[in-house]
Parts: sequence; structure tokens; C-alpha cells
Amino acid sequence: MIEKVEISGSNNYKITDNFQKYVEKRIGKLDRYLPRTHKKDIIARIVVTEVDRAHGNKYEISVAMEIPGGKVIAARDECSNVFAGIDILEAKMMNQIRRFKTEISPKHSKNPFSRLVRRK
Repeated sequence: MIEKVEISGSNNYKITDNFQKYVEKRIGKLDRYLPRTHKKDIIARIVVTEVDRAHGNKYEISVAMEIPGGKVIAARDECSNVFAGIDILEAKMMNQIRRFKTEISPKHSKNPFSRLVRRK
């Protein structure tokens, strides 16, 4: 679990206990997809902003994960339900973590033939 999860609300959005527990559960488990060397000292920041629209209120949610070594993985979404927005952002973050792993480790490459050819 990511130990440092900072959740804040802006534009009069109050963070409830249920929402905080849900975010810690869903975003906090993303560290299991990171390589072991990058799991230490991860900081996740979640900002929820209430946006008034003509056809109803929406919420803009942004997540930024600071990984040791200066890498930041971030995603943003706008939706009408904050819980559904966290689910969408979790999927986006998983894809970005997968891309990050392929950048730092060639063994996670998408090319299926890279395993057949050994590089020396």
C-alpha cells in the first residue's frame, strides 16, 4: 500500500470518510504494479474540484504519483460521480505504470520477439 496518500478538495468540496477510505483502497494498491526498487517513498496526491455546469454539477479529479527518482505519473478525469471517477483514474494510472515499467526495464517490452533474441 502507498503509505502517503494526500487527498484534498477545492471549490467547496468536502472530503468524506467513505470517500477517503475508498481512495486509499483503490489508489493505495497501485504500488503493487511498480518495480520493487521504486516502491519506497511514493507520494500520491488526489485533488477533487467541484465544477458547476449548466446541466449539472461535475467533479474534476486529478491524481499525481511522485516516484523516487523524479518521475511523476499523473492522470485527470471529469465525471458526475467521484467514486466512478476514482475507478477510471485507477485504470488510467495502471496503464501509465505499465508504460513506465517498459521504459525502465526492457524485459517488460511489448515486442514478443524480443525474448527470442538475446542481447549481449
